[in-house]
Amino acid sequence: MFLAEETCHNRRQMRPKILAITFALILVPTLASHAVDTLPPSLSDQDFWKIVTDYSEPGGDFAFEMYMSNEETFQEILPDLLKRVQPGGVYLGVAPEQNFTYIAALRPKMAFIIDIRRENMVEMLMYKVLFEMAPTRADFLSQLFSRPLRSTPSPQASVDQLFGALTVEAANTQLLTDNVQAIKDRLQKTHGYTLTAKDLQIIDRIAGLFFRGGPDAHLTTYGTTYRQLMRMTDGQGRNRNFLASEASYQFVREMQQKNLIIPVVGDFAGPKALRSIARYLQQHASDVMAFYVSNVEEYIQSPASTWAAYCHNINALPVNTSSTFIRFGRGGRGSYLGPMQGFAASCQQ
Repeated sequence: MFLAEETCHNRRQMRPKILAITFALILVPTLASHAVDTLPPSLSDQDFWKIVTDYSEPGGDFAFEMYMSNEETFQEILPDLLKRVQPGGVYLGVAPEQNFTYIAALRPKMAFIIDIRRENMVEMLMYKVLFEMAPTRADFLSQLFSRPLRSTPSPQASVDQLFGALTVEAANTQLLTDNVQAIKDRLQKTHGYTLTAKDLQIIDRIAGLFFRGGPDAHLTTYGTTYRQLMRMTDGQGRNRNFLASEASYQFVREMQQKNLIIPVVGDFAGPKALRSIARYLQQHASDVMAFYVSNVEEYIQSPASTWAAYCHNINALPVNTSSTFIRFGRGGRGSYLGPMQGFAASCQQ
């Protein structure tokens, strides 16, 4: 009798523990599934273009012409950045080709490039189809500058060897015409994007600038040449540029082929672009891993209402403790990093 009563007592004591363990086992997969993002592995052309058009704001102006980077220190933050960020999130950036280097290094699942200039969005679409049409780094440079290859570099070729493979004779105007037409056809006919007459004129202008400047093109108000940018290192002697290795190039190319690098026309302090991206990330349970803002914040600190709007937009973005700003400071400061989470918490104070 005593043993029977003791057994029943033990069972009564165990029942809450069993229920707690059962509840925990049910809860763990639920929490785990919530933590896993639902970002798509690729986007259809229709979904890609819908995001571009629906999230974009009216184009604005910037003080300088910026068809290529002018930040020679842009790689120097990469060793530290790679230690800080968690893999697998979403990359945000501004301006043109330096974003491809950050994407190649960070390996995000998706990227959004936000710039107030519609010209930048068009240039990013040009880059998109150049990646798609060029199976190798050498082919990419040949089409970008409309210069034939005089040799075929090996997959292990250095950046200097890639540029050395381009012909040094006078540029070929027929090749430029053919390349521009191929770009427009792929954007409009293959992908089905609706470009305006002005967009098509922008393609003509940018392609012409790269054609006339060649590898030593200087397509920014302040800065260096395209060739020199591609030769920069991370401050530890390693070139992490998207053209520095075939593996880096192919990673960016695959993202372009899957429509996962999305250019958006938007003001960082605007009412639509960043807020739309924030909602998309929230809907897919994903965080910003890094946001390359360059020195845009210098231009939106005044008036106070503009800075407040920017802070509001940043606070809407889903971030975690490793989410990091990539900034650029003038006057010799160069590229530097800052935590997003701490900034978002104190921005409006």
